[in-house]
Amino acid sequence: MTPASPAYARLVRASGWYDLIVTAGFATPWTYALLHRLLSAAGDAAGLGTMPALTPMQTLYANLMGSVVVIWSVLRVVRPLPLYGLLDGAARALFALWQAYALAHGGPEVLWPFLVLEISFGAAQLSPWARPRAAGVREGIRKRVRETCQDS
Repeated sequence: MTPASPAYARLVRASGWYDLIVTAGFATPWTYALLHRLLSAAGDAAGLGTMPALTPMQTLYANLMGSVVVIWSVLRVVRPLPLYGLLDGAARALFALWQAYALAHGGPEVLWPFLVLEISFGAAQLSPWARPRAAGVREGIRKRVRETCQDS
């Protein structure tokens, strides 16, 4: 698979759908309160621990993250460009790093399934960019980005 292939576009779109489904509940205070209860119950039932007590600041940060990720997800679903796959792969590397950090510092083990999926989607989206045949695609994207910036 190369970044310019239809298979890569399907991967970018699939990661967008996954993010949209998983993060939509984080986007509002009401849906986050419900999701928080569901995650705590699921974590407790699976022996992975519960979520920390809900606070206004935790809700704010969840809503900020949820809102941005929902918009980013819709963009990738509607327009699964190779550049978006590259950027999403980089974002997933950061998300995975912070999830691992939270787990290493006593965060709820209910994060483990999310960490596995972040790493999986991130590796799948970044690996085609590391291959030599992707060099031409990378250069084409750089050229389009430069042209877009000059038009602004």
